[in-house]
Amino acid sequence: MKPRPRVPADASKAVTPQSLRQQYEAGATVDELVTASGLSYGTVLNRLHDAGTVMRTSWQTRRMRQNPQARQRLAAHLRTLYEQHGATLTELATAAGETRRGARRLLIEAGGTVRTTQQTQRMRSAAQAAERYKVALSLRARYEAGATVPELAREHSYSVATVYRLLHQAGTRMRPQHAHGPAHDTRKQP
Repeated sequence: MKPRPRVPADASKAVTPQSLRQQYEAGATVDELVTASGLSYGTVLNRLHDAGTVMRTSWQTRRMRQNPQARQRLAAHLRTLYEQHGATLTELATAAGETRRGARRLLIEAGGTVRTTQQTQRMRSAAQAAERYKVALSLRARYEAGATVPELAREHSYSVATVYRLLHQAGTRMRPQHAHGPAHDTRKQP
């Protein structure tokens, strides 16, 4: 066991939870904080906890130290996914190989603002509606070029009712329906 430097009792009080948190979030490990402050391991952990510090795993610390530019690029990428593509924190965590909390931290580091669940749902709903309208417009173009509703349904793996609904949403003027089957003879039989 390595000897810890002796620090006077009043000096240990000068090491505030906030200063420990700042050093920890800048990349210092708990062991390094123990050595620098002269406090016990448990006291450093307690002060970090009191400051509301989110603790890292050892591999997160290694990754953070290996390449800070890579961390910044990852954080910027996560922010783009989150803000422009409507990704959730769970999806960001999967993309980054992090926990949800870690992904949230990276997002905030990149200057992102965390959305509420309702905001995410509204964002995704609007994106889905826009995509569905694009599909409706492409169906309309094919229909107006002569394709039938059953053909469109088969091509896009939609039901006939869904194709009709999408054509209606796109404001398509529908062709008159044709009577299928044998022709009826309107002449009177003797």
